[in-house]
Amino acid sequence: MAYWYNVDTNSVEQGGETNSKSYLLGPYATEAEARNALDTAHAKSEKWDEEDREFEGDN
Repeated sequence: MAYWYNVDTNSVEQGGETNSKSYLLGPYATEAEARNALDTAHAKSEKWDEEDREFEGDN
């Protein structure tokens, strides 16, 4: 079953329980991964920003 992180409610939701109008991050394989969704998204953004700087020669 998939887990999602709802950024409106700051809670974890399971597959069938999700509201399609909500702002969701996921899906994640485990509840723990979904709970850490904001940290994961932040880390990925930092990595992509660094890759962009390297590509543009700003590093």
